[in-house]
Amino acid sequence: MQINQLPTTSLTQLQQDSLSYLANAPELLYGLSSKHLTQIGNKLVEHHTAAAFNQLQRAGAKHGFDIQICSAFRDFERQSLIWNNKALGKRPVLDSQSKPLDISKLTHEQLLKAILLWSAFPGSSRHHWGTDIDVFDAASIDVNDLQLVSEEYQANGPCYELYQWLRVNAARFGFYFPFQHGKSGVSAEPWHLSFYPVAKHFLDAFSTDALAQVLDKSEVELSDELVNDLPNLVSRYVRYVAPLPTSLR
Repeated sequence: MQINQLPTTSLTQLQQDSLSYLANAPELLYGLSSKHLTQIGNKLVEHHTAAAFNQLQRAGAKHGFDIQICSAFRDFERQSLIWNNKALGKRPVLDSQSKPLDISKLTHEQLLKAILLWSAFPGSSRHHWGTDIDVFDAASIDVNDLQLVSEEYQANGPCYELYQWLRVNAARFGFYFPFQHGKSGVSAEPWHLSFYPVAKHFLDAFSTDALAQVLDKSEVELSDELVNDLPNLVSRYVRYVAPLPTSLR
């Protein structure tokens, strides 16, 4: 693995720290621990990820971008709130074109799949790890106007130029886009970056059986449907992500 601009911490140290996290708090994989996180503004991020992001941000500033984080660590409770509000119709459920669906016409199984297009079910989100962040260009759009929809990162969108720059440069700092069109179970998210040197170890350690135990103890909408098909859901929506750029392999 070659990462030209990685902070001074060695890849060996990153691996050791990742394994130490998991040995001391395996529950962090499912959003039940924040012991390994540090703060960037009002967001919590895994501390190696934070150091790499700071370097990415400084590099982007030299090209006129103000790279900011709009979403970072989300705990299990927060992910459950998002999920439950969508399942109960209190928050829009979008189709693959980011258009609202009428969920009253959907079966439980159809609703489950519809929510999963854009939202991870509780316990399965990469945002639980603190290694994954959603970013935008604050020089081009105010965070209060940001909707995190594809149009904002496409041609003529306020974050298009940033997205093009990140496609070329993110890997230099250890980041890549795990959710890409046709290459992941989740719809493409051009705002979602993952810090691979740590996230890799978290994904390797992810346990379907442990997640089932977490879900059994929680109040999550559509939990029966989730648990009954959990191995397939984990395979598709957790483990099926885009391949790494050559520079990160």
